[in-house]
Amino acid sequence: MTDYPLARRTLITSASLSIGAGLASAIAPLRPQVAAAEPAPVDIWSSEYWAHKGEVKLNLWRKRLGAPRPDEPPLPVLFLVHGSSLSARSSYDLVVPGNDQYSLMNAFARAGYDVWTMDHDGYGYSGGSGNNSDIASGVEDLKAALPLVERETGRQKLNFFGTSSGGIRAAAYAQARPERIERLILSAFTYKGNGAAEIARRQQRIAELRANPRRKRDAAMIRSIFTRDGHASAYDPAVAEAIIAAEMKFGDTIPSGTYLDMAANLPIVDPTKVMSPVLMTRGEWDGNSTNDDLLDFFRQLPNGDRQFVILPQTPHAADFSNNRHLLWYAMQNFLAEPVLAAAGN
Repeated sequence: MTDYPLARRTLITSASLSIGAGLASAIAPLRPQVAAAEPAPVDIWSSEYWAHKGEVKLNLWRKRLGAPRPDEPPLPVLFLVHGSSLSARSSYDLVVPGNDQYSLMNAFARAGYDVWTMDHDGYGYSGGSGNNSDIASGVEDLKAALPLVERETGRQKLNFFGTSSGGIRAAAYAQARPERIERLILSAFTYKGNGAAEIARRQQRIAELRANPRRKRDAAMIRSIFTRDGHASAYDPAVAEAIIAAEMKFGDTIPSGTYLDMAANLPIVDPTKVMSPVLMTRGEWDGNSTNDDLLDFFRQLPNGDRQFVILPQTPHAADFSNNRHLLWYAMQNFLAEPVLAAAGN
């Protein structure tokens, strides 16, 4: 089931102690501790890498506790796949002035994971092929990047997390390369989109999305991410402004392909071909899906190791919400699940 060199219970113990101050305080009050000498804290180390998809340079960003050492066993890898409207670092390593608890990369680096993310074709620091960077293109991006990640980490199988269309990208990659997936987390996923308010809005723009490989993504559009589900108070307004500051340096347009796929081409992923363990999470107020839509996908997954979690009082962008620690908690429990006992005769 796993190629981790450490027993999973070791990982659980490590993770429960180091998931990060923001998440730990959200799970339980502090308990009295026996006085003991504490090891010196290890700083989060980061590095940038480049992969190539043909002529397109793809930018990868990595975080973990301490720089890699040649004599250490490899850490479990968590690869984060971004969605339609934001690049990788804004999605998963956001700096919000006055609040350092929005980086999912930092939280899981502190939990003992080797955490990676990547800007897809036409996003952020990556180059662009000129295509619309649809889901199929995103799968090819991942195929191009994973040999580099394997070489740097020593891991052939990775844990994947994707949010929104990033979840569709990650699931489509899992369908195409099942041998590379350890565990798969789909957050704010969309299967067929039936009954979803945001998908209905995009369907009204199909002609526009087909006509141009890029679409407008200005400051107003970024702010709309946090209002469109009708629960703006579920987010700190400072988050949208921090994203705007980070993203506008890349311009006010981004690829249109994933929007078009979600408006006109669903379903893209066949759940019966996703063989790995899967966690699906959905915000209670997520306008990109309905419970029925996602449960239809969930019921067809062939691996019995699967979970479906509804995050209360949470809209679509769960990883930016005031209740983001609920998502982190569900992720951590799923990733650190004990090894299954062998089935009897």
